Amino acid sequence: MRSLIVPVLSTCICVGVVVASPPRPTNDPTAVQALKQLEQDMGVAMVRVDIDRLKQIYADDFVTIGSSGKIVSKKDLLSDFGSFHDKLVSFENGPMDVQVFGNVAVVHGSCTEKRIRDGRDASGEFVWMDLLEKRAGKWVVVRSAGARVTWPIWPLAAAGGAATAPYL
Repeated sequence: MRSLIVPVLSTCICVGVVVASPPRPTNDPTAVQALKQLEQDMGVAMVRVDIDRLKQIYADDFVTIGSSGKIVSKKDLLSDFGSFHDKLVSFENGPMDVQVFGNVAVVHGSCTEKRIRDGRDASGEFVWMDLLEKRAGKWVVVRSAGARVTWPIWPLAAAGGAATAPYL
């Protein structure tokens, strides 16, 4: 009996590893479109300072790391918009890439913003990535990351300069 335990246990572990392989993106067109629309709605809500809509878009446990390195929670984000510490004047999203893995999705893209932060112009071009989860039948943003795009980097590299294209 003892001699059967090891082979059976080994087989169960191997089967568990195969079953636990990473999920493949489903990319259901309905979910992809809903996520792209949510990203657009987020920008519109920021421009309109629609705090109620932003409360629906961001998960209660949402956090990100700001450009200063400070951790920003949903409460912080809503406070910044509500107090006009951070004012998105206008925005235009670029193309978005969406990957849906069941109840989790990753959306990344770019945008051009006209923004005022602490009374100073913080406008520019940005790239961003959001991690979303479907909770109670609705997609919510749980994590975000973004960075300002600085130009020109690639033209210098193409001209033989010391700059190189950023790691992508």
